[in-house]
Amino acid sequence: MEIIIQKDELAGSKVAANIFESLIRKKPNAVLGLATGSTPLKLYAELIRKHKDEALDFSLVQTFNLDEYVGLAPEHYASYDYFMRENFFSGVNVADDNIHIPDGLTDNIPDFCEQYEFAMKKAGGLDLQVLGIGTDGHLGFNEPTSSLASRTRIKTLLEQTREDNKRFFKEGEAVPYHVITMGIGTIMEAKTCVLLAFGEGKADAIKEMVEGPLCAMVPGSALQMHPDTKIIVDEAAASKLSKLDYYKWVYQNKPEWQQY
Repeated sequence: MEIIIQKDELAGSKVAANIFESLIRKKPNAVLGLATGSTPLKLYAELIRKHKDEALDFSLVQTFNLDEYVGLAPEHYASYDYFMRENFFSGVNVADDNIHIPDGLTDNIPDFCEQYEFAMKKAGGLDLQVLGIGTDGHLGFNEPTSSLASRTRIKTLLEQTREDNKRFFKEGEAVPYHVITMGIGTIMEAKTCVLLAFGEGKADAIKEMVEGPLCAMVPGSALQMHPDTKIIVDEAAASKLSKLDYYKWVYQNKPEWQQY
């Protein structure tokens, strides 16, 4: 793991965008794993700016999203399909045929999940996967006790996760109980993982993920075993790390060719 501590969410998101840009300019047909929620919004805004102002070309890029709610149509305002089109795809030139998002309305979830895994492999595998982390340490919708070797599948959400996501739904509308999500094993096959976490509310999860034991109770801890994971956090999310000064010193003293 490389721990990258920035002063705030905007600075961290710009570092992440630079990592994306470097990959896409070297490999125009890169395969990107994308996430939803509030955490990557500034990252997507910066990538849109780079596309418009710096000619960052997404025309050959393929994308695969981490997850989707079961039972929500793509046009539902709280679906992740809708989120991605509103917050990212509408601002860049990713071809529609190259966009892959789990189908929350599929009538055969196990078969769909197998086909989703096959499509990722057929594309050459994920070059870069962007991630957030839940307050309980979940990745994607891999809740605590999820197998660290799991593949794309249906998951039942814990009440804490449903409560955390209630803010994305209208008052009185129930948060779905089920989702389709890439598994931890799927995520671990990405060549590079970039995890973003901002705010004091993520400090405990970051502490446990980075410095705690590798265990299924903290699914994010699996990234300790990943060969190229970059953890990008602001000061607040990093505040409980015991080796905080060490992480800062290492990043500040990287050779120029390793900087973002």
